[in-house]
Amino acid sequence: MTRSTIYAALAGYVGRPDDVGAVGVFRRDLDGGDWEHAFDQCDAFTVFVHPADPDRVFAGTAEGVWLSTDRGRTFEQVGLPNESTQVWSFLAIEGEPDRMYAGTSPIGVYRSDDRGKTWRKLPDPGVKERCSGPFANRVMRMVQTPGNPNEIYAALEIAGAMRTTDGGETWEDLGEDLVRLSDLPHLMSSIVQKESHAEGMLDCHAITISPNRPNDPILAVRMGLFRTGDGGRTWEDMEVGRFSPTTYGRDVKASPHEPNTLYSALSVAAASHEGGLYRSTDAGETWQRFDKVQVHGTIMSIGLNNSDPKQVFIGARYDGEVFGSLDGGETWSEYSIPGPVKDIYTVTCG
Repeated sequence: MTRSTIYAALAGYVGRPDDVGAVGVFRRDLDGGDWEHAFDQCDAFTVFVHPADPDRVFAGTAEGVWLSTDRGRTFEQVGLPNESTQVWSFLAIEGEPDRMYAGTSPIGVYRSDDRGKTWRKLPDPGVKERCSGPFANRVMRMVQTPGNPNEIYAALEIAGAMRTTDGGETWEDLGEDLVRLSDLPHLMSSIVQKESHAEGMLDCHAITISPNRPNDPILAVRMGLFRTGDGGRTWEDMEVGRFSPTTYGRDVKASPHEPNTLYSALSVAAASHEGGLYRSTDAGETWQRFDKVQVHGTIMSIGLNNSDPKQVFIGARYDGEVFGSLDGGETWSEYSIPGPVKDIYTVTCG
């Protein structure tokens, strides 16, 4: 088996403020051993294994970027201009492994040209605030257009999506058509605020691109999965409800090994006790249930190994729940983190 480590990022509870539990980053080697609490300084919202260097692991936290160069055993804080900035996402550029991006809350993007040692803040993306919520809007996920290192899309929680074609120096707001779609009765949703029924369509959590359809990004939002073929000017409902009884899209990822394969995490809601992992082998045209487990919380994250196509993991929100397959989905095992721990936000492996 490929040498692999599972990582999980944990942060504060949703709706359970009085509960106690550990936060930060946990790691577990797949060739033996138990979970280790490798980073415990503060909430961690994302953990990222560099695709060109699996010894290099990044934690996006409530106190900026923390970096490990020993497969997550130890972490040190690396310099953002403001080290109290919340970091929610990372991206490494294909073919340029030293070039990286970090997405923040409030909405902002930082760039590194030395593989994450130092960072500089890029100009304000200027995305229109269409919804207010109990937290500042966030850059939840970024994806690069295959073959084009300067074109990047980003999913924004309760703010839609944005796109750059110049490496992040300027951004285009892609939320307008998502608001238009929210006029359809089945796509209306307002939970946090009552003044706009577009909240659900703007509640974007992840974005990915199938290498076989490099110009058609797929966005995972509260209301399902949506695809664009024109740079985000218009979005099309992929109607994932034809294949899944649950449609809350928290994560969607393209396989790093099979150019037509995608995975999506579909649950009931942000705080729920049910969900499933679905796989498409035709770039998103059809989906089939892939996991063989029963989760007890919203599936928050999908972990794919850049070095081993057979390794797939999912992390559910509650009770440190992690499940994974090492044989391409044939069998599944539980790898849950012993508690008490707070909510899982991200799982990954590498």
